[in-house]
Amino acid sequence: MTPSPQPPIEHTEPHGHNGHAHAGPGPSDGHPGGPSDRPSDSHSDAGSHGGADAGSHGHPPGPPHGHGHSHGHGPAAPVSKHLRKVIAAVLIPFAVAVSVGMVVLWPGGAPGHERTGVGFDRQTQQGVVVSIEQVDCKSVNAAQVPATGPPAASPEGSGAQAAPTGECKKATVEVTSGPDKGRTFVEVVQPGAPRQLEDGQEVVVAYAPDAPRDLQYSVIDVNRKLPMALLAGIFAVAVVVVGRMRGLFALVALVVSFGVLTLFILPAILQGSNPLVVAVVGASAIMLIALYMCHGLTARTSVAVLGTLVSLLLIGLLGSGFIDWAFLSGNTDDNTGLIHGLYPDIDMSGLLLAGVIIGSLGVLDDVTVTQTSAVWELHHADPSMGPRALYRAAIRIGRDHIASVVNTLVLAYAGAALPLLLLFSIANSSMGSVANSELVAEEIVRTLVGSIGLVASVPVTTALAALVVSADRPGSPAGAPAAGPVRGRGRRRKR
Repeated sequence: MTPSPQPPIEHTEPHGHNGHAHAGPGPSDGHPGGPSDRPSDSHSDAGSHGGADAGSHGHPPGPPHGHGHSHGHGPAAPVSKHLRKVIAAVLIPFAVAVSVGMVVLWPGGAPGHERTGVGFDRQTQQGVVVSIEQVDCKSVNAAQVPATGPPAASPEGSGAQAAPTGECKKATVEVTSGPDKGRTFVEVVQPGAPRQLEDGQEVVVAYAPDAPRDLQYSVIDVNRKLPMALLAGIFAVAVVVVGRMRGLFALVALVVSFGVLTLFILPAILQGSNPLVVAVVGASAIMLIALYMCHGLTARTSVAVLGTLVSLLLIGLLGSGFIDWAFLSGNTDDNTGLIHGLYPDIDMSGLLLAGVIIGSLGVLDDVTVTQTSAVWELHHADPSMGPRALYRAAIRIGRDHIASVVNTLVLAYAGAALPLLLLFSIANSSMGSVANSELVAEEIVRTLVGSIGLVASVPVTTALAALVVSADRPGSPAGAPAAGPVRGRGRRRKR
């Protein structure tokens, strides 16, 4: 007995489920209420499921298991109102706490101090080389004149540096800023100096008011503002051209992040606030501003924020424990020694931990956003996937990300410490003695603690995203197919 054909079912509202449009009416067939706000690439899966495409061929619908899929690859569909409330209940108090923390810890500017004239703590002005004269080094007594740049190391057991032979450069430098603008002084450049001066070159000069008049000014560096500004401009143009509006927002977020660092974090630490508390509050503010500004105020971004927050908490706990256990003081070079001398109340080990947290934040943002997007896209491709299936699929993507990110972080720290590692290599020190030295141990702890936080951020963020996106199934029970005719054709998404 042949079953009689079933009449087509007429729908009065769309049956879309998180990116899947099941034969609902749309603008292309003249019915109101279609999902016109999110175009997608639509195609029929009737061949793979055994169903007939009633929407495109006019035949009766096939067996109940036949259905069509319209896979949307556009922006993530908004989650339900209930889930938005749950996410807001977690993030709004956190954002309020960060804001209150910034108000309470706001420093109002870095504290003043009397200049020591050591290292970076010197008065500086701008200058320009107005003339260069080749002279015999002996005629200018070059051995007694401070060379431009650090002097070459003298042989072991010898006394003062021997007088150089050959031709020296006698540079006349004019001060172009400050109260002594227009004043000139002479700088002798020895043949072996690492930094040679040229006529017309812009330089940075140091001012020592307590020194004899002829020695008050000296060249300490070259003015590199123009090439640095040009490189920054090229970077900004490249980001905007490739990233368009999202790239522009990323640049704005970068400026805001740098502002939080220079106007809040650094002055607050100098004022004597706990470096760890300041770093946590400042890093949280940077995270909230940067992620929401670059990726929008969406549930997807909120999940990335939660994953980043959990990972930062783990990094803080591990860093605090291992810095104390390894007895790392954070005072290992001339710069940290100068900071400790000028501001003895600063907790240098806390400053080290603050650096670990802030240094890990940038890479954490990348990992958490990528994993959240992967879960969302997998859910769009197959909304029937439950949280476990989503997690298993997304964690495979995360494993590739872990391998590349950890390698990147280790190489970044190794590149920054390359001169130090080269010194240990020259000294023929064993790997154990090199790792045991405080200077290298700091970098090892910084690298490993940050890497552990990055590795942990992948499963944490993936699990959060899978739970959130799979729990949001408005309109029908989980995995239930929608009845009705299936359209085999749909509008292609504009790219």
